[in-house]
Amino acid sequence: MPLYQVIVLAIVQSLTEFLPVSSTAHLREVPLLLGWDNPALNSLDFDIALHLGTLLALLAYFYRDWIQLGAQAFGLKYQPDPVLGRNRKLLWLLVIATIPVGALGYLFKDQAEGPWRNSLVIGTMLIVVGLVMYLAEILGQFKKDIGQVSFADSIAIGVAQALSIVPGVSRSGITISAGLMRNLDRQTAARFSFLLATPALAGAALKAFLDLRKHGGLSPEMQIPVIVGVLVSAVTGWIVIAFFLRFLRNHTLRFFVYYRIVFGIIVIALAIFVRRTG
Repeated sequence: MPLYQVIVLAIVQSLTEFLPVSSTAHLREVPLLLGWDNPALNSLDFDIALHLGTLLALLAYFYRDWIQLGAQAFGLKYQPDPVLGRNRKLLWLLVIATIPVGALGYLFKDQAEGPWRNSLVIGTMLIVVGLVMYLAEILGQFKKDIGQVSFADSIAIGVAQALSIVPGVSRSGITISAGLMRNLDRQTAARFSFLLATPALAGAALKAFLDLRKHGGLSPEMQIPVIVGVLVSAVTGWIVIAFFLRFLRNHTLRFFVYYRIVFGIIVIALAIFVRRTG
């Protein structure tokens, strides 16, 4: 697998995993648009590299949060972030919010990795969730911080995350939208979304690793691409997280709404064109 393809797709993964534009859509459509017909792009080896890299980015950026969440969940006095310290049950709320995506992922794994993974579904979901994000911007009151996230908030956002098993939805897009509709401010919605993504990505990386072991482990020709993919996606992911959280201090999600709708229309149009000319 050429390293330039590894680097490009690792960057695409990091950008689209944390920005609300759907990593699945871009990892499927970008190689098609660039004419890359490489079986390694869909291999378990490469899947592990991308998931592990973005997981490392999350852990590196939010490690202080996780230490504090763990400490205060068990009654220890460690609160470098006083706002986070006002929500001593947040770790357990994240655990509860993770359950729906695990359940739906188990029930609909074959559909999500099979018939749903086509350009018409992806393009449609890009547009639909873009409109949901637009509604969230209109309806949200942006008044709750991380210290005010409730059980009801975590359930709503967790159910929204479960919908991200459908290709084209975008985990960050749908969970941030749910957070805004629960009146979280934009930065808090994104922060909770990223914290919630950590166990989901850890689970996905673990599953890919176990599947890889069943198939004989990492192939020799993929060792360097996997290492490069992990490093590039981790570094890029950290930068994207920092940028996006800062961006949301003074900006809305409108740009990403327009991007999703335009990209969705392009994906559907290309799918129809290919069908007619195929």
